[in-house]
Formats: sequence, structure tokens, C-alpha cells
Amino acid sequence: MQIATFFMFSGKAEEALRFYASLLPGSSVDLIEKYGANEQGAEGSVKRATVILAGTRCMFFDSPVRHAFGFTPAISMFIDCDSKEQLEKFAGALVEGGHYLMGPANYGFSQWFCWLQDRWGVSWQFNLP
Repeated sequence: MQIATFFMFSGKAEEALRFYASLLPGSSVDLIEKYGANEQGAEGSVKRATVILAGTRCMFFDSPVRHAFGFTPAISMFIDCDSKEQLEKFAGALVEGGHYLMGPANYGFSQWFCWLQDRWGVSWQFNLP
């Protein structure tokens, strides 16, 4: 048995997964399978992708069905960083086109922390323990 984080997009899965994999060390794109002509999803969109993000197995998908929901901050990717500079580099790249839920600061429970939603609506928490 194996657990993977599953990301469901509406046409932007490949853009997001390639950005995440290029930004985070220890990341790689293992598989991208796309919808072809006359399949359920839009041709060329992601039918199934497996990506390793900073050592964690994740799956990506472009849903052919439009849903009344998207990503929520109730579930987020939580990353312990090695330095304040590393935290600010990753957060700065991911917040472009998105917004901070909690901007980078010392909130008392760690040396430095921030929580954001990226341009695709995915939530990320960066922590300097």
C-alpha cells in the first residue's frame, strides 16, 4: 500500500507540475500521460501524471468534469526548510500570481513561517523549525 498526494486541476496540471518540479530540489517528473483525440478529457491535457516533489510522490490530473470546488487551504503541502533564504526563495516563487494567507514572519511557533496559495489555488506552508 502506498499513499500519494493527488492534485486535480482543470486544464493546468502540466504547467503546475513542471513548475513545482523545477523549483523544489529532489523533484522529478516520472510519468505524464495525456488525453488523446476522442477521449474523455481535452486532447493534450493530463490524464495521469506521477511526480516526485522534494522526495514525496504526488499525482496530477486534469479533470474532464467541471466541479463546483477547487483547492482549499484546509489541505496544504507543508515543507520544513533548511534556512530563511530557502524558505523565502520557494515562497516568493510560489506566491507569484497567488496570495499569502500568512506572510513570512516569526509567529512564535517557529523561527520563520509562511502560508500561501499559489496561482493554481494549491496551499503551501513553509516552516523554518
